[in-house]
Order: sequence, then structure tokens, then C-alpha cells
Amino acid sequence: MNGDSGKARVTRVSGPVVTVAGMARAAMYEVVRVGELGLVGEVVRQAGDLATVQVYEDTSMLKPGAPVERTGAPLSLWLGPGLIGNIYDGIQRPLPALLQQGGTWLRRGARADALDTARRWEFEPLLKTGQAVSGGQAAGLVKETALVTHKVLVPPGVSGTVRSASGPGAYTILDAVAVLDTPSGAVEIKMLQQWPVRGPRPARERLRVSEPLVTGQRIIDTFFPIAKGGCACIPGGFGTGKTITQHQLAKWSDAGIIVFIGCGERGNEMTEVLREFPELKDPRTGRPLMERTILIANTSNMPVAAREVSIYTGITMAEYYRDMGFDVAVFADSTSRWAEALREMAARLEEMPAEEGFPASLPSRLAQFYERGGAVTTLGGEAGSVSIVGAVSPPGGDFSEPVTQHTRRFTRVFWSLDTELANARHYPSINWLRSYSDYLDEVGAGWEKAAPGWRALRDEAMLVLQREEHYRQVARLVGPDALPDGQRLYLFIGGILRDGFLAQSAFDPADAYCPLEKQAALLGLIMTLYRGGRDLIKAGAALAEISSLPCAAEVLKAKMECAGAAELAALESRVRDAVAALAPRKKEGEK
Repeated sequence: MNGDSGKARVTRVSGPVVTVAGMARAAMYEVVRVGELGLVGEVVRQAGDLATVQVYEDTSMLKPGAPVERTGAPLSLWLGPGLIGNIYDGIQRPLPALLQQGGTWLRRGARADALDTARRWEFEPLLKTGQAVSGGQAAGLVKETALVTHKVLVPPGVSGTVRSASGPGAYTILDAVAVLDTPSGAVEIKMLQQWPVRGPRPARERLRVSEPLVTGQRIIDTFFPIAKGGCACIPGGFGTGKTITQHQLAKWSDAGIIVFIGCGERGNEMTEVLREFPELKDPRTGRPLMERTILIANTSNMPVAAREVSIYTGITMAEYYRDMGFDVAVFADSTSRWAEALREMAARLEEMPAEEGFPASLPSRLAQFYERGGAVTTLGGEAGSVSIVGAVSPPGGDFSEPVTQHTRRFTRVFWSLDTELANARHYPSINWLRSYSDYLDEVGAGWEKAAPGWRALRDEAMLVLQREEHYRQVARLVGPDALPDGQRLYLFIGGILRDGFLAQSAFDPADAYCPLEKQAALLGLIMTLYRGGRDLIKAGAALAEISSLPCAAEVLKAKMECAGAAELAALESRVRDAVAALAPRKKEGEK
């Protein structure tokens, strides 16, 4: 504790914002302990002897005159083995440990170590005495879970020569596993690192994204893909399925590490995550999904200031695993609730409001969050990435509101959820005409390896969907029977694309996840039927003959009834044969 901390006293309380006197030597973003309970707070404004502190806990019953203790350090996370599979609140307090302390309710001032300091981890050293090392280099390996091999890294900014290195064995996170001789003296390397949440972890080089983040969701992977290291936005009104879509992406995406941030969402939705995730199996390994997942729960009934910092907590953990060479996916649900926390805090700090009452700093704060994503070469020379998917909850589904508009500026994928599709029970309710992805060219090479010709198929299908929407609008005016068969074909194929490809059931084991090869084969099957029908209609066939083909009904059900690309290829062959069999009869009829 610093020399003047004993004199620091609360002079004013306004919700989570507290004014403290006697803080002349305090620094911006320094963590303080407020009141007899030691509530965690952070200095957000400094004016001479007075400091403004935002408190991350409930300030009920806090009164002027309460003591304030400085810590001399910014809000920092504990980073080390034990993060995976854990559940934290917005300021990295482990909720399972707090549950054991105080029962069902989270007590004010409750404290617990973010990581278990008593647990011993089997450590495999990688350093030798006399070896020159630098920041970001791996000092050893720890098997954190069956799915994650944790690399104990030399902290960024530390470099020198190994004076001593521990041998293989079991160590706690506080034990020194190596000692370095550096220009500033001896430095102990431990499994535990501490890093300020508001400071991005450094990397050697930012890379151009090139590999798709495979989610197993057809409308995303095929039509609007996101790259590993990319940023995406999921806006949608109430009930359109933002949370469910993020759950699906968290369950099925091929990222090595998942960080799910429940930022201001309703408690029942977060409860569903906490109950469901521990029971889920990783689709690629069969192991529990929690063995590569970190959950951060900061629901709407928790203190608003902790909601503001929760997304920085999540992204800092993601960067830590990125530095080990992992591809990490961060799901923030939702950034609108985070922005509302900013608005409330700004109002209590008496800042000048901007559009719709949000602070003028909203765009820069959003940019600071999303720019921490990306693909990089780490300080240790490995390739890693952080992909960010942020949900946005615009009031009334109004996409012109500030959070949605500013988020679009900083993300390159826009998955627009549609209320009409959700009401029609079409999930994912992503509107294929209002959504877009700017990663199509970047991920093309990776997609083509799995399914040659994917881009041409995708563009052809998008053209069909666009024309189908046009002719649906015309049909609403004049009726579908007034349209010629060539135009009604788009309505027919568009319906198959919507129900047989774009819609996907999260509750059907055969349909919840779809590999890239099956996605391409299924889309190729539908487009084969489209091309055959188009050619037959040009030759004089009636649409009724094409739609009544037995194979047409099979195409609509193929997503569930065909297990893989081989069965889809066999069905595509039957479609070609059926179309070819219909063509000669038409030609004979014409003669």
C-alpha cells in the first residue's frame, strides 16, 4: 500500500461511480479497494487530489468517509494453466469457488484466486542452462486438458540467458520453473503471468487472414464465411436467435480454444450455457467441449461496471492462448449490453452524450475491442489467431442505431438476423440478401482445397436466391400462376435452397453440423437440378413435370437423409439420369 492510501476516503457515491479524496498519487486505471468490504474499483478520472473510481461490485450501503486502499497496479488477469474449463465473472473471479464460499448469491467483496495456487501441474521443460531466450518463447509444456497442451511462455519484454532450469516434475503456478539473467537482474519464470486487461498483448507481425473458420453452419461457411482472425457482427431484434447462433458457432467451430463472454445477457440464457456446455462433446475428438472452453458470465443483474470490463477480460485470455499458437474464437453476447454499460457509466461521469445518449468515445471503444482480433506471428514465431463474433441487440431491430452502425465499420462480416425468418422458424435466421462477407477472396483458397469449384457454385446459388426474391415480389402482385415457367423455376429452386440448404436444425444430430465437403456436395446437387430444369424448360418442358420428379423430393430431404458427400454424389447422378430421361420424351413430343 502506498504512503497516502491510508488518507484516501470516499466523498461521494453515485451508483457504481465513487469520488475519492486523498488520491493525488493515484494513476489512471489503478485498482483500488473501496470500503470496509474491499470492493474492487478502478480509477477512471484524476483531478488533483480527487479521483473518480468505477466500482465493479454493488455499492449499496457504501457511505462517504469509507476508506479506500490503493494497490498500485492496473486491473490485471492471472494467466496460466487452469483457465480452460473455468467459469469467471467480468473481473476474473472464479464463480465455482465463490459458490463454495457464499452459497447461491454472490457476496459483495468476495475474493478468490483466479487460478488454483495449490494444484500441481506436470511440467515438461524446454529450456537448458546457458540458453539465450526472449519474450514469447516457450519455457515448457503442461497438459492442461486432454485437448490443450499449455505452453509456459517467457513474458513479453523479458529476455536473457537461462541461469537455471527446473527438470520434469510437478509444480504449482507460483513455483519458478526457470531463472533468467537479464540486463535488469535475475528474473524468475513461473507458470503464472499477470497482464493488464486494457493492454493488447504484443505480437511479432500481423498476418493477412487466409484460412476459413469452419463452423459447420451452411449459410455461414458457404455464403458468408469468416476467416480465422476475422471479425463478425450478428445483429438482430429480440427473438431472432442471436444467442442460439453464437451457441452453435461456439459448439461446432474448428477453433482450438473457445472464449464465450455472456456480457449483460439475461440470467436464464447464461444458465443454459453453463448447464449445456459441460455436457457437450467436441465433434472432432469426442471429448467434453469444456476441455477447450472458457466461460465468462456477467449477466444483466450483475454490476454494470463489471460488464464494461468483461469483454477485455475475455479478449486478454484469448490473446494469451493465441500467443501459444492456438486459433481462438471469442463470442461476445452482446456488445449492445456492453455499450449500454458505457452509456450508464458516461452519464454518471457527467460526460457529454452523443447520438442516442451513448458516449462520444463509443466508436473508438468498439474499434479497440475488434482490432484485438486478427491473425499474427507470435513473439515465439508461431502462427496464431483471434476471431471475434459480436452479437448486437438493436432496440426494436433498428439497424440504424449507433452500436450496429459503428460495429459495421470495424467488422468485415455482417450476419443480419431477420424477424420474419425467425417467426417462420427458419434457423439460422440469417437474411441472405442483407448479409455479406468481405472474406470471400481471402478464404477462397482454403475452401477450394476442401471443395473445388465452391466459389462458382456459391455465386450461382446467390444469383438464384436474388432472382427468386424478385419473382416472389412480382408473384405477390400478380399471383404465381401468371408467371411463365422459366420464372417460376426460380421460385421452385429458391424454395429448395431455403428449406433444403439454408435452414439447419440445431436439434437434429444429422443436421446440426455439416462439413465443408458435404456443404459443397449438397449445394452442387441442388444446382444440378436447377440447371437441368432450366435446360428442360428452354426445350419446352413444363415446370410441373420437373417438380413432380421423384428425385426432386429427395433433393429437399438430402441434408438429413444423405450422410456424406458420397451419398449426395449418388443422388446427383440419379437427378442427372431423371432429367436426361425426361428430355428425349419432350423432343419426341415436339416432333
